[in-house]
Amino acid sequence: MSETASMSTGIAKRYATAVYELAQEAKALPQIEKDIDALQDALADSADFRDLIHSPIYTREQQAASISAIASKMGLSQTMASTLELMANKRRLFVLPQLIQNLREIIAVEKGEVTADVISAKALTKAQSDKLSKSLAATTGKKVTLNATVDDTLIGGLIVKVGSKMIDTSIRAKLNSLQNVMKEVG
Repeated sequence: MSETASMSTGIAKRYATAVYELAQEAKALPQIEKDIDALQDALADSADFRDLIHSPIYTREQQAASISAIASKMGLSQTMASTLELMANKRRLFVLPQLIQNLREIIAVEKGEVTADVISAKALTKAQSDKLSKSLAATTGKKVTLNATVDDTLIGGLIVKVGSKMIDTSIRAKLNSLQNVMKEVG
């Protein structure tokens, strides 16, 4: 990991921990969860918002004023709005995506939840998602939230990642394995 990425991760973790502790003290965790959902949606949907947090051409004052207006318009909690303004004044808005990710992880750990990244060849039905979620919950002993994506190059099967563990039952992986065995024989 590069030194810059490591520094960004550290900054984001400190802000996430502070926001979490303030929200927990104020018994405002549900509002913080809504805030991070709204911020993540804004980051995904708005190129202007992404430019604002990453671009060095904006002054601290411009970033702080813009982020204050955005927070007000989005109806963010006072804790989150103040944190974003502080980040703007300290030129730290660029870590917002990592802040969101870290906050989600802290809240999930506190709730006893885990997120499983599932990649499938076709979109999973509700019944398949529920069955997979129950199976993973039985294995992990925690409530499992699925983060499902589709990759048609898998041909069939699934790739499931929970924490540091990965299970690859895709047909693509099986074909690659068979191809390697055939190379070794011939």
